[in-house]
Amino acid sequence: MVIFPSASLATMPAFPTFRLATVDDVPALVALVTSAYRGDTSRVGWTTEADLLDGARIDPDVLRADIVRPDSRVVVVDGMDGAPLACAHVAIEDGHGYFGMFAVSPQLQGRGTGDAVLAECERIVRDDWRLPGMRMTVIDVREALIAWYERRGYRRTGRHKPFPYGDVRFGIPLRADLRFEVLEKMFAATSFGAAR
Repeated sequence: MVIFPSASLATMPAFPTFRLATVDDVPALVALVTSAYRGDTSRVGWTTEADLLDGARIDPDVLRADIVRPDSRVVVVDGMDGAPLACAHVAIEDGHGYFGMFAVSPQLQGRGTGDAVLAECERIVRDDWRLPGMRMTVIDVREALIAWYERRGYRRTGRHKPFPYGDVRFGIPLRADLRFEVLEKMFAATSFGAAR
């Protein structure tokens, strides 16, 4: 039985502070990410994929590997009670930042926490790693989510990647037409140096 994190405005800090995840965070982060995307708990927020996918949203072993590998960071925002309320994974991939595993507790969605997490991940890519832009993949039927990213400067590239049908580590598809589209945001040329 999975216990999903509960969050309320009372546990949200007034100004989110960020930290990097450790392997000790894996169970709590798996629960947070699952609560934001899968099952009835996710329907409280607007990021739910419950009509598209069932099962796991993130595999604990994949998350653990992302936490410990070089050129990869899992960013976490904790509530005042110490439980994670939001997270995202950012890594260096093909000379750009790659953004994924983005989750905000369903009860806190729509309150600016996601904007703050995305901005912190962009800062890491732009200022710490000095890369020219950020890329991500989004299931292309998620129009509201894609529109949210477009309002934050991301553009649809028209490049698609297949959904990993048959790999239950990433969910059990409830329809046969799922695929990812690559979204991309390039940073101003003056804000970064030579790519690593």
